[in-house]
Amino acid sequence: MADLFDDYPAGAAWDEMIGADGGSRAAYKGVHTALSELSAGELRGRAETLARSYLAQGVTFDFAGEERPFPLDVVPRVVAGDEWEQVAPGVAQRVRALEAFLADVYGPQRAIADGVIPRSVVVSSTNFLRAARGITPPNGVRVHVSGIDLIRDSLDGWRVLEDNVRVPSGVSYVLSNRRAMAQTFPELFAALRIRPVADYPRRLLAALTAAAPHGVDEPTVVVLTPGVFNSAYYEHSLLARMMGVELVEGRDLFCASGRVWMRTTQGRRRVDVIYRRVDDDYLDPVVFRSDSFLGSPGLMTCARNGTVTIANAVGNGVADDKLVYTYVPDLIRYYLSEEPILRNVDTWRLEEPEALEEVLDRLDELVVKPVDGSGGKGLVVGPRASQHELAALRVRLREDPRGWIAQPVVQLSTIPTLIGDKLRPRHTDLRPFAVNDGESVFVLPGGLTRVALPEGELVVNSSQGGGSKDTWVLGGAVPRRAVRHGSDLPQSVAQDEAVPIDSNPSDVRAQVMQQQQGRSFPATSSNEPGGGRAC
Repeated sequence: MADLFDDYPAGAAWDEMIGADGGSRAAYKGVHTALSELSAGELRGRAETLARSYLAQGVTFDFAGEERPFPLDVVPRVVAGDEWEQVAPGVAQRVRALEAFLADVYGPQRAIADGVIPRSVVVSSTNFLRAARGITPPNGVRVHVSGIDLIRDSLDGWRVLEDNVRVPSGVSYVLSNRRAMAQTFPELFAALRIRPVADYPRRLLAALTAAAPHGVDEPTVVVLTPGVFNSAYYEHSLLARMMGVELVEGRDLFCASGRVWMRTTQGRRRVDVIYRRVDDDYLDPVVFRSDSFLGSPGLMTCARNGTVTIANAVGNGVADDKLVYTYVPDLIRYYLSEEPILRNVDTWRLEEPEALEEVLDRLDELVVKPVDGSGGKGLVVGPRASQHELAALRVRLREDPRGWIAQPVVQLSTIPTLIGDKLRPRHTDLRPFAVNDGESVFVLPGGLTRVALPEGELVVNSSQGGGSKDTWVLGGAVPRRAVRHGSDLPQSVAQDEAVPIDSNPSDVRAQVMQQQQGRSFPATSSNEPGGGRAC
């Protein structure tokens, strides 16, 4: 204990493990006791074993164009069961409201007519796609998978940071982190009642199957990936393997006779549900970008005709718009007749003149974010910005106030994290994943905890050098089952198993690689595991 926690700084932020008196909080007592029995060398040894395991398995992410093993910290995040019983319903409530909002804005637009949200806010969003108007999903579900980013403020309260209902990424790390941690700390999994996460692929497949077109009893589900050069390809291949479905690229699909087909060695095979991991603009070159190599011509026509389901639905990005985010509490009240369970972070709408002037006066105190930003790109932390940066930002805000929001600097909660041979507080957020099958919204116990590894850093996304922690929700299955759940995941997909793209002329190949990597278009929105943080 003295070795690892010696001189552990209290810090300005609320620490989830260590209380003001230096003792352990109730949810962390088991973890704290286990760490107290380890020397710094022993904990470092377990951390190195974790890193070697991830390197061998190909559990990687893209950092500055380089594939690296995904950093998994050896100290888990722990959430008490009674606390999770507040978080999970709040996430599910949010998803249900966003489902209703998307059905409305691409349909009758009642919320606009009733003055709940201005028409200008919706139609000016870069992710509001008129091509999605009139497309009604077979079971009414547009948000099959969501990742709702949460933070804890200084008062130990959970708040929603942003919504990700386009192509949310990161659940593969949840599954891989759990398997690795169960092997690293088997004694803790035997002693604690940790809710399992291994059921996620079955839940996802059930939701995708339930979304099949009408009249299809045994639907064919596929996972559509941009390709092997995409930073999230590991996740695409892992989920396809765990669900037992085909992993396809756009060139594997074609549309004929009003349906989508998949090329196989036995001939063509009908496709009924596409779990796509490709951005809207690249799904169908007939409707969106004509230079896309990642989708397949005719997909949108088939979706409109009801012969194929695209999950998540095209056009969901309007619900991710950070200006729309500010209206979500009102949308919950409007559609669900309920009070929001989880609060938003306080936010200024810069399109409102008074709010803009206040923000401009306090720019050096606030965090300013582009409404369609991702991966921390474009985010400006006022207290850390230079005078030159703030002056340039003032010009941009006046020129395009609709494109930005501002938020106070929130001190994200901290959790002890292994830095060198010491445990030090590092800021974290949490992305719970939810699956909607049309009957209920399942919230995976825990989710992806992201941690900012540099001291004092508030941007936790992996593209900015952040890492992750396994998230343990207590109060689940009996301990022995927890060990089995942690170790029943299949081996992660290794990089040398990836199927290379076909030979193409060099210029076309270069374009394909650029599109797969996201270099010629914004990365998969804020739905990436490294989505932009509001601090």
